[in-house]
Amino acid sequence: MHEIKFCDIAGIKLGHAEDKEGGTGCSVVICEKGATGGVDVRGGSPGTRETDLLNPMEMVDKIHAVVLSGGSAFGLDASSGVMEYLENKDIGFDVTVAKVPIVCQAVLFDLAFGNPKIRPNKEMGLLACKNSESYTADINGNIGAGFGATVGKFLGPSTAMKGGLGTYAIKVGNLEVGAIVAVNCLGDVVDPKNLDIIAGAYDRENNKFLNTEDIILSNLEKPNNPFKGNTTIGIIVTNANFTKAETNKVASMAHNAYGRTMRPAHTMFDGDTIFTMSTNKVNSDVTTVGMIATNVMERAILRGVKSAESLLDFPSFYQVKNI
Repeated sequence: MHEIKFCDIAGIKLGHAEDKEGGTGCSVVICEKGATGGVDVRGGSPGTRETDLLNPMEMVDKIHAVVLSGGSAFGLDASSGVMEYLENKDIGFDVTVAKVPIVCQAVLFDLAFGNPKIRPNKEMGLLACKNSESYTADINGNIGAGFGATVGKFLGPSTAMKGGLGTYAIKVGNLEVGAIVAVNCLGDVVDPKNLDIIAGAYDRENNKFLNTEDIILSNLEKPNNPFKGNTTIGIIVTNANFTKAETNKVASMAHNAYGRTMRPAHTMFDGDTIFTMSTNKVNSDVTTVGMIATNVMERAILRGVKSAESLLDFPSFYQVKNI
């Protein structure tokens, strides 16, 4: 087993685009030949597109791209640019009179941290696709869907820290499994080895973590005005040969990584979502891939937070660590 770049997984392309004034961005994973898709939505406030067709009972069996973006529900417009890009390449589900690209998406909330009138749109989605043609790096932190991500927001932006986009991928024999995630949670991000908080609700005056779970426990009744703009969204990509039911199971198992690294996860104020894309190149066991998917997602989450740089007055992991 050894680490590889996420964008080196056979059969996929990865692209990003951002807007600094808006403090937002989007990321797209493209599989031009079509991937078997699955999804698991566990947060109470999701913003998604084309998740119903990933149900094993539905007809369409291949997807061509998954988009992760900021902008809340406004950011769903980014998929229009991805559809245009794929249609221009004659890629999509053949309905005789046209080929319809199957593009899934999940969004996170970042409107409160830059110019809220600037959101991922059709042009940004198209740019991310064009950037995928030459993107071979492995950049994490303030890029794509993680550009405006923040964490630890139960008490609002004044105690939040910078989140970010993380990737991690491994190869075991011929099997490849990778994760990409935009970390933008209500709760704190913890190191699963010792449960120490590495980013989250932070008292900037006294330079200490406030511990979101303790804050919630201090008010057992309905909390007063908790910050509602959050959500962590991610994708597992593998070259394993899976059915739609199996890719849904992999997405389900990968959510364990959220539970290991975010305290709390899957709240009513998060729209936590994980997609799976399987390019169907090698045979493998769904339990094994689900286990690996959890591990790579866990590492991607930690990498996204640790790689993020301070932005718009939100302190970063390394800034706080070095105080």
